[in-house]
Amino acid sequence: MIEQDTTGLTHVATFCGQCNCGCPELYLDPAADEDRRVVITDDFGQRIQMSLGQLADLVADARNGVLDEVLAQA
Repeated sequence: MIEQDTTGLTHVATFCGQCNCGCPELYLDPAADEDRRVVITDDFGQRIQMSLGQLADLVADARNGVLDEVLAQA
């Protein structure tokens, strides 16, 4: 697990959280440009940044079942 620097970020959610492996986490970065305000980190030291609009689209797609097929194949 690689330690992430999350200084200045507002924690929103931890995905999984049932272990101590560095689960993916969702943050908001109030100091970032609008198109990079949402930050998702993982345990490999990677980070994804996107706009709130892009996050809203992702959530809407998930609610509408777009990801169900991907998960069914796993």
